[in-house]
Amino acid sequence: MAKGEGSEQYSNASLLNKPDNSDGIKLSSKKENRNRLSVCNKICYAVGGAPYQITGCALGFFLQIYLLDVAQLDPFQASIILFAGRAWDAVTDPTVGFLVSRSPWTRFGRMLPWILFSTPLAVISYFLIWYVPPFENGKVIWYLVFYCIFQSLQTCFHVPYSALTMFISSEQKERDSATAYRMTVEVLGTVVGTAIQGQIVGMANAPCLPGPGDILANLSNYSLLARHNSSEPVISLDHTKTAYMISSGIISIIYVLCAIVLFCGVKEQKDSCRPRSEPMGFFQGIRLVMGHGPYVKLIMVFLFTSLAFMLLEGNFALFCSSTLGFRNDFQNILLVIMLSATLAIPFWQWFLTRFGKKTAVYVGTLAVVPFMILVVCVKSNLIITYIVSFAAGVGVAAAFLLPWSMLPDVVDDFQVQNPDSTGHEALFYSFYVFFTKFASGVSLGVSTLSLDFAGYISRGCTQPEAVHVTLKVLVSAAPIVLILIGLTILYFYPITEEKRQGNRKLLQELRDNEADSETESTELANMI
Repeated sequence: MAKGEGSEQYSNASLLNKPDNSDGIKLSSKKENRNRLSVCNKICYAVGGAPYQITGCALGFFLQIYLLDVAQLDPFQASIILFAGRAWDAVTDPTVGFLVSRSPWTRFGRMLPWILFSTPLAVISYFLIWYVPPFENGKVIWYLVFYCIFQSLQTCFHVPYSALTMFISSEQKERDSATAYRMTVEVLGTVVGTAIQGQIVGMANAPCLPGPGDILANLSNYSLLARHNSSEPVISLDHTKTAYMISSGIISIIYVLCAIVLFCGVKEQKDSCRPRSEPMGFFQGIRLVMGHGPYVKLIMVFLFTSLAFMLLEGNFALFCSSTLGFRNDFQNILLVIMLSATLAIPFWQWFLTRFGKKTAVYVGTLAVVPFMILVVCVKSNLIITYIVSFAAGVGVAAAFLLPWSMLPDVVDDFQVQNPDSTGHEALFYSFYVFFTKFASGVSLGVSTLSLDFAGYISRGCTQPEAVHVTLKVLVSAAPIVLILIGLTILYFYPITEEKRQGNRKLLQELRDNEADSETESTELANMI
């Protein structure tokens, strides 16, 4: 067409439309870049999960045996500390989740300030848990107070960190990728926690003490035990106490460093989630969250499977040292389990993407059952125990970590069904964390109380037969029953892979519509 009126109109229209298209392309490109996470971002985010796993692993594997054999509390007192400390989370977890959900945005975000300010006091209280006070009468109060303080402060770290998944990107693919990084680092955290606590304490493991029953039953056996203990380097209980303090100091330093890396390397994206609805009351928020059917089913699954593995975790050290007789090797056995779990993470990530999350949880959790049976049926043999432990670690990785990957799907499903009620991510994650800690508290409290009834002898070279039977039940029969109950509930979990993909598309459409509305409002405001 020659230059004329028509071409001028076309040219003018093009000029008018060109800025709009350019702005749209720029906005779209900027949005994609903002949602995309770099490898560095994902690593820094994942590092933030290490403190919870390192301290949790150290407490889970060693606190019970520390209270019984080092602090020398009787099993009933130890059970009070373990259960009451976890029961305290019945108040702190939902409360912190509610407070976090009501927190205003700052220039650092909504979640990160909680993580930053809770860290210093958390590491101090953690260190004091592993210190034996120089008095006898107030020991129970000492451990109970600092255990509860640490649980509260760790909640102020872990609940915001768990909810941070929803704020690092609006893209589900990026969240899943960051979660995979997190799973790997968290399992590495369990290895670090087991290695630091186990190896340092293992080098200063005080010798066992023959009980009155041993002496009366067989004096010759007593002399053999005495000669065995005297042939080893002289290690007193004070050396063991010092070893626990050194390991807790190292873990405290790692805790601080991980918090700094997380704070400096991750940036919350305010527009990664839809705008919050009007604030609601504490109990109203709980009713809303707990009224979501898929979420209730998922936390019930997580409660039973967590309780099973917490029973195994909390009693396996005692089982290895007392029943199997590997008093000087149990820390290495625990380390083998954690190393095996770490190596299995890439496999489970592939399995999850290939066959779906629900199938992965089924296969991974059931894979541990044969080894739970084998470890109590085979006679005491160190090599076989190492082999069984390595194989069990593959299933432990899946059972502990895969359910966490399902939680963002439940949050997305809730937002799809309740589009006008948003900003409750912290509540979802706080109850999830609560049930993890509740399961740990129940398992440690019940198992320690069971050992008290069975007649457990602190630092005893031998234990009554009732103690051996009790430990076998706690590391095998009881966990298997709980796993089967949890997987039965999982059968009725309604979010399939197809529904998950559909929810993701619907949420993306909602976000795009809201973004378009905000853009139009901004343009109108500029025109006015």
